[in-house]
Amino acid sequence: MGLNNALGALALDRLKGIRRGVEKESLRADAHGELAMTPHPAALGSALENPHITTDFSESQLEFITGVHATPEATQAELTQIHQYVYRAIGDEMLWVGSMPCGLPSDENIPIGRYGTSNVGRAKSVYRMGLGHRYGRRMQTISGIHYNWSLPGVSSEQYFGLIRNFRRHSFLLLYLTGASPAVCSSFVEGRPHRLQPLSAHTLYLPHATSLRMGRLGYQSDAQASLSVSYNSLESYAASLQDAMTRPYPAYETLGVRNPGGEYNQLATSLLQIENEFYGTIRPKRVIRKGERPLHALRERGVEYVEVRCMDLDPFEPVGINAQTMRLLDVFLLHCLLSDSPPDTPAEIAALARNQHRAAEHGRQPGLMLERGGQEITLLDWGRELLAECAPIAAALDRAHGGEAHREALRVAAGRLDQPDSAPSARVLAAMQRDFEGSHIGFIGAQSQATKAHLLGLPYEDAVAARLRRMAEQSVLDQRAIEAADRLPFEEFRRQYLSPEQLRVAVPA
Repeated sequence: MGLNNALGALALDRLKGIRRGVEKESLRADAHGELAMTPHPAALGSALENPHITTDFSESQLEFITGVHATPEATQAELTQIHQYVYRAIGDEMLWVGSMPCGLPSDENIPIGRYGTSNVGRAKSVYRMGLGHRYGRRMQTISGIHYNWSLPGVSSEQYFGLIRNFRRHSFLLLYLTGASPAVCSSFVEGRPHRLQPLSAHTLYLPHATSLRMGRLGYQSDAQASLSVSYNSLESYAASLQDAMTRPYPAYETLGVRNPGGEYNQLATSLLQIENEFYGTIRPKRVIRKGERPLHALRERGVEYVEVRCMDLDPFEPVGINAQTMRLLDVFLLHCLLSDSPPDTPAEIAALARNQHRAAEHGRQPGLMLERGGQEITLLDWGRELLAECAPIAAALDRAHGGEAHREALRVAAGRLDQPDSAPSARVLAAMQRDFEGSHIGFIGAQSQATKAHLLGLPYEDAVAARLRRMAEQSVLDQRAIEAADRLPFEEFRRQYLSPEQLRVAVPA
């Protein structure tokens, strides 16, 4: 259909129907920049049941979840309110504002999230135990921002077209928003890596944008054997079902339980459950209680997409700002409205290489990426994409008034023209200028300054009361779930992981 024709067919009222929400992970750290070893703060309620404040992999890794919003400003405002409440609940601790972790203890001493004694709660902890065995706990402490996005009237087929284009073009987001060019040396202790020393306890790559999205981040040799196709919901679902039902030899050797009877993992398949599959973007659907995500997608289709490649921006109080959200809105509309040919195994392999190059060397002058069997510089391809985004930004500005979307695009173009203005370059410059090249020194200072800034903002009693009531209710809800359990955990595990739970029943 072509981008301009597709854009012209889109009514301005429909553009106003874009909805977004944010999920943001942050480690709790102590004043010395070390991982906090304290339990999930009681004032935050139940990590199992609080809809806005939970934990990710670790007991020390908070996750904040906003509701669904009509504007970036409303999204940022809610995320700010959640932060204000949390900072008042964590005492002397701080939220680590970088994606790559603070100082970490030995792998086995990183605490796994705890969710109570219910079958659902135990399953969440066992799943995390499995992640620790499979990939190491350090890797799981990496934190990021997930951006959930939808547009009214988009079919599952169209969302998969968006996803294919997003995977082709996400190198540009790594360049524009990546902010993790360096790591604390404790993160890679005992692991092979290609990093260079920046200071006594900091390693980096000179032109890296997002080490989080490179080989040291959410990567897995086991998952590298997966060649998941995004050509349709059916092909995607079939790929994931195969990975969740096919035994994987190394995980079979580990076993579901250890000789003492304690659980090592939920399953011995390549993936324990859907969430274990690492991707830069996921098709999503709100699930019903006890429902498997894959079943929900197969039965009711794609409801929204979850963008997963965004680093925390240490220069922004809540890790992301409204301007970046607008850039994402423009970018995702471009992915949706542009022609999106089917992917192939060869293209999928090339995209993985592009991701690693952009993550580890994205600001390197003349860096080449692969496109359709040819080479093109990252900057030339990026400029082409931003030029194609210009009419989309203009249409969004017509729908909402003002010039905010075009301004977001202008800032992005400036980062391509001046690589030193990219967040990853600013992080390195500040680290070297003011903190003798120390990752812990820079992110620690930013974390303290961010805490002071957010605690100093006006704080509404009504917001605090609402979040407090939510936390208190979540504790009651967890107790009710625990009291209602009837099945032994092993039976619950087997039933939940049954292949039948992944399929949609065919009417007789």
